[in-house]
Amino acid sequence: MNKKYKFEFELFDSFEDMCFVISKSGEILALNRSVYDTLKFTSGNLIGSNFYDLMEPTFIPKAKHVLNDCLERNKSDNTYLKFNCLGKNYDVNLDFIPYPSSDRTNSSKECFILAKDITDQRNKEIDLMRFYYVAQNTVNPVQIADLQGKMVYVNPAFIEASGYSKEELIGKNPNVFSSGKHSRKFWQKMWNTINSGKVWFGEVENRKKSGEPFFTQLLISPIIDSEGKVTGFFGIHRDLSEKKLLEKQLIHTQKMESIGTLAAGVAHEVGNPLASISALVQVVQRSTNDEFAKEKLELIKKQVTRISKIIRDLVDFSRPSNYELQLTDINQNIAEAVEIIKVGAKAKDILFDLDLDNKIPMLPLISDQIQQIFVNILLNAVDAIAEIGQSKEQHKISITSSLNEDYVIISFKDTGRGIIDENLGKVFEPFYTTKKEGKGTGLGLWVSYGIVKSFQGDIKVESKLSKGTTFTITLPIQP
Repeated sequence: MNKKYKFEFELFDSFEDMCFVISKSGEILALNRSVYDTLKFTSGNLIGSNFYDLMEPTFIPKAKHVLNDCLERNKSDNTYLKFNCLGKNYDVNLDFIPYPSSDRTNSSKECFILAKDITDQRNKEIDLMRFYYVAQNTVNPVQIADLQGKMVYVNPAFIEASGYSKEELIGKNPNVFSSGKHSRKFWQKMWNTINSGKVWFGEVENRKKSGEPFFTQLLISPIIDSEGKVTGFFGIHRDLSEKKLLEKQLIHTQKMESIGTLAAGVAHEVGNPLASISALVQVVQRSTNDEFAKEKLELIKKQVTRISKIIRDLVDFSRPSNYELQLTDINQNIAEAVEIIKVGAKAKDILFDLDLDNKIPMLPLISDQIQQIFVNILLNAVDAIAEIGQSKEQHKISITSSLNEDYVIISFKDTGRGIIDENLGKVFEPFYTTKKEGKGTGLGLWVSYGIVKSFQGDIKVESKLSKGTTFTITLPIQP
């Protein structure tokens, strides 16, 4: 059974979208409450005004064409245009529907219009288009992953940097190019951070398809919807390959500077005389039967061997690093660094007190880089003590190593002149030095800081003027 219903136009006042009834000429015959609310009309009556007056002028011809076509064909139509009311623009999607005229002799010469404000939607689309353009053209590799960690978007820079094609990456977990240099704990901490809605930032070493290392600073931000739920993850990389290369060159340059300073003093003492001493010892050992002489010759032989070892250590230390992590005996590195420093003339009256924990496991480090840190700190300690001059008290440098849960703690404490409070915050800055001109470059501690951070560790300094300085290095057992 068919029923006919008649409604008053006030029924549309409950609609969220704007509703109009207009004549063929554009005169507004009826409208709902949403028109006033959406367009922010607080006074006046729009009944009898022209519908086209609500529009941006450039859209009026288009609107007239759609209206006329709708009424002539007696068929609904749809279009997009812009309203401009009280100085504000609105993006609007319009549905034109032929409306039976109140004058039955002139049917379908009026039109019902449903106008949906899509300003926010359009703005989001524009923002999305801008983001897409930026993401597609930025030099920084960008990736987007879903909640399961599978990549749903990679930009051209990411494809170029990784060496993989887009088809090889989409739908895959980022661990396809993992270097294996970071522990499960490292990545678990990252996932816990971003799953909680927080931003994670850190340095990572990945592996390109070709097998080459790829060093980046990685920022991962959770993508959060309107309800505050995490729906995915956005990651952006900053390529550190060039920076790592420069750091490597700078570390080697600084290393050569340190070795050069030491070698200048050592060369005169152990150069040609060493060969002569060694030859003479062997000759006298073969030609004497005196026990006292033999005992002293054996002592000389041991000292010659010790000097030879020091020279070998210096040569090994000055060789370029292969820049690969290897299991390293941290205590042995400390001991070797101390032996290198003892050779210098400034260190001859300094007591080196070592208290090393033999329970410390082997750490994945770059051996000669970590030794470079120890040498830099010890050289500074020796210089700080030398600046005091002669003293009644025995000058001392205390070195300790210990375990603290998942970390190794290494401490260097000297009895030097100390650092004033206002300079403590500057000691790790490049080119900052308190030494006299020509006595230091101010790069040693800066380089040391960078090396420690690259191993996911930390380095701190404490000092009191005239009381000495303590450097504390913290290194993770599994970075």
